Amino acid sequence: MILYRFWIRTSMAAMIAISATVAIACNVPVFRYALERWRPDLCQVIVFHEEKLSAFDELQIRWVEEETTAKGGYANAEIIQCKVGSETDRGRKELWETLSRQPNISMPYVVMRTSLGTGELVTHWSGPLQEVSKAHLFDSPVRRELSRRLLAGDSVVWLMLKSDDASKNKATRDLLATELERLGKTLKLPDGIGLPGSELYSEVPLFLKFTILELDPKDPAEQLLVRLMSGFEKDAKSEPLLAPVFGRGRALEVISAKQLNAGLIEDLTMFLCGACSCQVKERNPGFDLLLATNWNSELYGEDGEAPPPVTSLERTPTKPTPLTIPPGRKR
Repeated sequence: MILYRFWIRTSMAAMIAISATVAIACNVPVFRYALERWRPDLCQVIVFHEEKLSAFDELQIRWVEEETTAKGGYANAEIIQCKVGSETDRGRKELWETLSRQPNISMPYVVMRTSLGTGELVTHWSGPLQEVSKAHLFDSPVRRELSRRLLAGDSVVWLMLKSDDASKNKATRDLLATELERLGKTLKLPDGIGLPGSELYSEVPLFLKFTILELDPKDPAEQLLVRLMSGFEKDAKSEPLLAPVFGRGRALEVISAKQLNAGLIEDLTMFLCGACSCQVKERNPGFDLLLATNWNSELYGEDGEAPPPVTSLERTPTKPTPLTIPPGRKR
């Protein structure tokens, strides 16, 4: 799997430079702006096949597709059918050429890829079409709990993929818990939230709360998430891996516990809790996890209107409407 590394200080410096071109300042914290504004990137679910698909295979694909946002579902994914020998996309042709060298590949064959936001795609699950129904591709207990916490107002949820070393797991958990508790008490929200240009749109409570959500590498229901995180680090079994997740399931980075320290935890947390100086999602670091969550309905109600996402460096001027910070819903 392609290694993807986010160096927080370098990226923060770049974003400061970008923010100078933004027409209207925004004091909404990054984590909250992402929750209300940023639509998750689509995960690619590629189905490789040879001749015409059988009626049963087409039915299986249709069942999967109906769970995606493109077909009225909630999973941020898209189904791409690729007929081997007729595919014109260079990337998918090269992907199949690599896969076809493996022994015992049976078609239709499914590959799931996630965009890293830099134009790179990483493969984190693959298998025959008949295995899709038991692979928990779009949903799992940990992902449901992750969505629940983010919608309840948790600022950042730290996913922790446990290693085979119980002592390292405890040391990592203790360090993270200590620092997150300290930061929750000492950090402050930016000034000016609710003023024109820094409006809030949902009733999710706004406060600073950081939690840890552990992931068991042996849990069969969580293998898609486990493979995604472990693909970033070659020492995944010997070291716990961590990913600070915010917004609508956007992971800022995957970090090995041996790289984790109090300074890095503080840097990452301060960035996510600071004013959203660059509202353009593609200009910010991170990648989106595959979650089956109806974000707009949960945030704005069945008939609620979501604010339009910002798609350029210039924010669209809006009529000034001062708002107060909402009291939020009960957890």
